[in-house]
Amino acid sequence: MKPCMIYMTAGSPEEARAIGKALVSERLAACVNIIEGMNSLYWWKGEVQEDNEVVVIAKTRQSLVPELSERVKEIHGYDCPCVVALPITDGFQPFLDWIGEETKKGMA
Repeated sequence: MKPCMIYMTAGSPEEARAIGKALVSERLAACVNIIEGMNSLYWWKGEVQEDNEVVVIAKTRQSLVPELSERVKEIHGYDCPCVVALPITDGFQPFLDWIGEETKKGMA
């Protein structure tokens, strides 16, 4: 089992909670952290935009990233949501084992 963290953004705390609840209840993530109060500057449709967003960080298995990404796209309000996977290369092994135990099984 290869653990990873998924970095996402959401447009509101309510949307972030809806995403987090779906991912955890469907066992696509063992845990989701929601961090409010982020200010984002980005290019969109040829212009620089500035918005308040919410950071969502999920802990999951690398093998679940495609399914998790698809699920986020289904429930997210953005046309092009930020969903990126970051590998976890090391850490407290009991915690890493817990991620594997609390997410969908099947693929290594």
